[in-house]
Amino acid sequence: MAAVNLQAQVPVDLKGFDKKSGVQATVGEAMLSIEWPAGNAETAKVSIDLNKTNPLIGSLGVGTKEKQYTIARNLDPAIILTVGKRDLVSQNGWNIFFDKTAYQKYQSYAVKLEKTDVKVVSSGSRTEITVNGAKAGPFSGSIQFTLYNGSPLMNVAAVMSTNVDSLAVIYDIGLTSRDTPWEKLFWADTEDYMRNVAVAKMDTVEMMAVKYRTIIGQGKEGNLAVFPAPHQYFYPLDNCYNLEHIWYGENYRNLLPGFGIGIRHDLLGDRRWVPWFNAPPGTQQRYNFFCLLSREKDGKVLENVKAFTHSDKYEPLPGYYTMSSHFHQEHVDDVLTRKPLPDMPGFVKAFRNTGVNIVHLAEFHGPGSPRGPEAKRWPELKMMFAECARLSGGNFLLLPGEEPNNFFGGHWMNIFPKPVYWLMSREKDQPFVEDHPEYGKVYRIGSKDEMLKLLEMENGLAWTAHARTKGSTGFPDKHKDEAFFKSDRFLGAAWKAMPADLSQPKLGKRVLDLMDDMANWGYKKNVLAEADLFRIEPNYELYGHLNVNYLQLDQLPRFEDGWQPVLDAMRKGKFFVTTGEVLIPAFRVNNAVVGEMAKPDAKGNVEISLDAKWTFPLNRAEVISGDGKEVFHDMINLNDTQAFGQKSFKFTQNLKGRKWLRVELWDVAANGAFTQIIWLE
Repeated sequence: MAAVNLQAQVPVDLKGFDKKSGVQATVGEAMLSIEWPAGNAETAKVSIDLNKTNPLIGSLGVGTKEKQYTIARNLDPAIILTVGKRDLVSQNGWNIFFDKTAYQKYQSYAVKLEKTDVKVVSSGSRTEITVNGAKAGPFSGSIQFTLYNGSPLMNVAAVMSTNVDSLAVIYDIGLTSRDTPWEKLFWADTEDYMRNVAVAKMDTVEMMAVKYRTIIGQGKEGNLAVFPAPHQYFYPLDNCYNLEHIWYGENYRNLLPGFGIGIRHDLLGDRRWVPWFNAPPGTQQRYNFFCLLSREKDGKVLENVKAFTHSDKYEPLPGYYTMSSHFHQEHVDDVLTRKPLPDMPGFVKAFRNTGVNIVHLAEFHGPGSPRGPEAKRWPELKMMFAECARLSGGNFLLLPGEEPNNFFGGHWMNIFPKPVYWLMSREKDQPFVEDHPEYGKVYRIGSKDEMLKLLEMENGLAWTAHARTKGSTGFPDKHKDEAFFKSDRFLGAAWKAMPADLSQPKLGKRVLDLMDDMANWGYKKNVLAEADLFRIEPNYELYGHLNVNYLQLDQLPRFEDGWQPVLDAMRKGKFFVTTGEVLIPAFRVNNAVVGEMAKPDAKGNVEISLDAKWTFPLNRAEVISGDGKEVFHDMINLNDTQAFGQKSFKFTQNLKGRKWLRVELWDVAANGAFTQIIWLE
């Protein structure tokens, strides 16, 4: 019997484990037990069952030195990969958005684990446990647990790769048990009310729309919250519908035997373009989720989960106001078609609930008459300006804007510092500008030169929307030598986490690369956060699909006075971009700020200083610089940070021969923030 048991037990490699890390690792009785400091004088514990036939997680617990409380026993990580085909031919390779993977052939696989060996590695303030032997269809790899000192937080990931080309993947996650380890389940509904259900024997699976993307299992001695990375989990969609992101019950999708709780995707997304996640061959994709352990009951652990996203709100920061751009709400069409509307429309409530101070619209993207006739266009603009004025007030400013997609090539956004009447067409016998008896000065635009002239005369700004993908495939590269692009009226480009690739420790690499290319072209351009979303209501999953700009402003302009200070901050780069969890309130290079030139010393050294705040533990800082030809990435490992920190960082870098630099900060959930560029003498 003993000999059989030894054969069934997988080996454990502790050579990379640091005994001085504050974490305890013990192996005994076919169990690897890891106990880590969880903050507030508590310790958390995970036991990995080394018997090949038993559930992977022997137990999860949290407690004190005096007493350990067991939250659950005999759990298995539950990951389903649904694997489809990526179209790499018709458009722009892995940067494609207009793909319909869900409507092509696909197959779903539960990740199966044949435990072969276990490895424990210390990495700064975290501990990584890797269990090899995971497989799912064309993918293979491991199950990995990451434990974070200072918090009862644990990341669970299927780290998988494939050799098959052009695959797109969507994934569901959670924890299952052959028994029923929970007495009750808790979640917050879309109106932010806590709900619960007693766990009973059931033959079905329930799926629900919730707030905060979290489901909580309550055992006899504590709670376990299961939730995804708040932004990375969502591949880009046109609509941020709340697609019932939690599940619980028996035999989920007929692929996960036993009772489970978890997070899910809807395979058809918003029923429009459904690109899923990229999975290039040879990349290490992390199909992951987080767990938070707590001794508290009745769902109170949700408050601790909410802290990681400031309760899905953008935290106020002295000297800054939050701005988000590119929303095809089509509110004007709703008003003009006489739909019954409340005094405060749902989309305004949603933004105000999320802590967004300034919202820049992209109206008339489908409905409306941007190219005429004038009998429709001028009243539509008048209604947009009136509604933006009506809905602005307090700490909220609603700004008119459009995505004209005319004259310049590709798709682009615009903004003026006040209401401007203009038409995207002009007949030969019509003037470029004239005074209208009802609307005042009106412009008719017939060419890219006239469009630039309008931007100059009215002090407006334009920039490339969703650069290098969607309708901007090939742009702004194709017009980088044009006069309008070189103008200071053309701001640069906008950033969104699109496409989605779970092998990357950051979001939105596509536009970050463009940001560096534009700087190496010699242009002083900026990159603005954009959401590029359609309809929005308070019960939608807005936060997961959103990002913002923190603009440096002394005060929020009143709509009636115009909003030139907003455009000034945008044009001068007086802002940073963030998903919300990482903030960079201050950034200097040799005491120079964005908009000023920094001078390296005689050897080419500069001192980079930045103030940072974060919720999830940080992963790394990245100093990106260029010399006009090449781009250089200097990584600074921040794996010694813990959750909920604030620090002033200083890095000395040798940038001899470089012309510019910027900084990015990313956390362990791929949330991040980045600065605008500082130029070097």
